[in-house]
Amino acid sequence: MDLGLRDRVAIVTAASKGLGRASAEALAAEGARLVLNARDERALTRLAASLPDAIVVPGDITDPAVPAQLVDAALRRWGRVDVVVGNAGGPPTGSALEVDDEQVLAAVNANLLSSVRLARAAVPHLREQQWGRICFIASASVRQPIRDLTLSNIARTGLWAWTKTAAQDLAEECITVNLVAPGLHATDRLLERGVTGRTGDPADFGKVVAFLCSEPAAFVNGIAMGVDGGAVSGLL
Repeated sequence: MDLGLRDRVAIVTAASKGLGRASAEALAAEGARLVLNARDERALTRLAASLPDAIVVPGDITDPAVPAQLVDAALRRWGRVDVVVGNAGGPPTGSALEVDDEQVLAAVNANLLSSVRLARAAVPHLREQQWGRICFIASASVRQPIRDLTLSNIARTGLWAWTKTAAQDLAEECITVNLVAPGLHATDRLLERGVTGRTGDPADFGKVVAFLCSEPAAFVNGIAMGVDGGAVSGLL
């Protein structure tokens, strides 16, 4: 299947490893040009060297100035931006009654506001060309809260609510807004935590993201797509 992504310009944040990297690699395999962002400049540079057409813009996506810098970098290099993949590392663990105000605010900044800011920076350019794909990498916790991941549950479900609302706002302009809700995948972070059992392949996850950012996915809008191997048991 031709996903219609050749020469499209995509921004991917938290792209140096894990599911962000897998998403960047999948988009590149479809011919997309990439703006790669993460805090680890060396890892980003190594990734960019392995891809056909990518630039590196290191920085902390939780910094309110960084999303606009990423869009500006895409415009300077290629004169356009077509796809936004918002991603950020997960917050620390903690039960509902243990987390404090400062932790909640930090989680919301990282796992909600950073993606919203990136979308806001890109949307004027997507509107101008009447085509765009916005895809956020979140967590299965948006569909089924995970015990002791209170901060993730709070921030990522907030992003899911924003996604659902923005999808309605932008649908008539051929811009889709979706969210991917991954379960356990064999990333470095998971392996470091010693998690065992059935896990997904990050490369397969990246292909799901690429599809949601594709031309054939034009009528897939406002969804939270679970990529969890069936771990979430709810019917909705």
